[in-house]
Amino acid sequence: MAKMAAESVTVSVQRAPFSSKWQASRRDKLHTQVRASQSMDDKNKVFKELGLFSLRKKIEGVVLQADMLAPAALELEEASRIRQEEMIRKYNLWDDVTKSNEILGKLADSSKVVDTLKDLTYKAEEAKLITQLVEMDAINHGLFEQAYNASVDIWAEQLLSMYTKWAEKQGYKGRVVEKYASKNGGIKSATIEFESEYGYGYLSGERGVHHMIRSSDDESILHEQTGSAVVDVIPLFLETAPDLQIDDGDLRISSPSCHGVEQGRTGHAVCIQHIPTGISVQSSGERSHFANKMRALNRLKAKLVVTAMEQGIPEVGGIKREAIADMWKQETRRYVFHPNKLVQDVKTDIQLPDLNSVLDGNIEPLIGANISMRQASDMIM
Repeated sequence: MAKMAAESVTVSVQRAPFSSKWQASRRDKLHTQVRASQSMDDKNKVFKELGLFSLRKKIEGVVLQADMLAPAALELEEASRIRQEEMIRKYNLWDDVTKSNEILGKLADSSKVVDTLKDLTYKAEEAKLITQLVEMDAINHGLFEQAYNASVDIWAEQLLSMYTKWAEKQGYKGRVVEKYASKNGGIKSATIEFESEYGYGYLSGERGVHHMIRSSDDESILHEQTGSAVVDVIPLFLETAPDLQIDDGDLRISSPSCHGVEQGRTGHAVCIQHIPTGISVQSSGERSHFANKMRALNRLKAKLVVTAMEQGIPEVGGIKREAIADMWKQETRRYVFHPNKLVQDVKTDIQLPDLNSVLDGNIEPLIGANISMRQASDMIM
């Protein structure tokens, strides 16, 4: 096996769905003054995302029919009821029992119809109010999604900066080979390559979800702002790829986009999936499609080797797909910005009170604690 002389650290952002466990505990309050800036197409899109579009259309149809028919029908029935009351005043109903029963019956029916139409009109107005309230919730949903996307993009940028500063402090050679900027001012994903001895051993503990938490004491705004980014670490073989043969039939190679990752500036992005295991990698930092393909293939082989090592098997062919860890289910660290600034490492239970120092690249205590934990685990085994 080739020497693991340097590592590739991938900091990627994947927007978690609102039904995820990170969103389940959120208590959000958003101001709605900017609701008017939303176009009808945007509103319909949000309603569709919430599964409310068909319900909204049905309510609007019923309300429209009620608005068109109820006022005219109510006017006619009111006139009929008035005529019936006038007949009662003109005639002595006791002289003609049959006639009196007929008139009183019509009057009762007319009163019921009037009451029904009034109730229909009231319910139509109530339905309008309901759709307006649902619309407010839908627009709040859209506004919150925009704010959430912006926060996770900026958070990913902070993580990228943290690892870059860490490499500089350690004297390691590092470069950002791929970076996908976000319109929100942060990044969607990035790939950094570090050249350092035993670098994979140092950084492998960083794999998993890095969770940002910022709570607020002000009940008029977001009660808790959160953001998640996943960090992946794989060995980078500088000289040659590991002596690992992969059947071409086991590979699915695609472009221009892979799993939501946008094209690089050169437009030659390549994504490779290993079909038997489901493991996927991508490369877009090179200037040609072929170079990106070779880079992605190198990364795939490295991930397969690492996965086999984690499962304790000698051959890549023995990897159990169902046993491959889901990166999004492995929480690594929590960074609390407010009200207290601290860092909680979930894997080692270590807690550091200086958040700013950690984000400035001083993550050696966290890395050291993870290495010690793994060494202790190996001794027990």
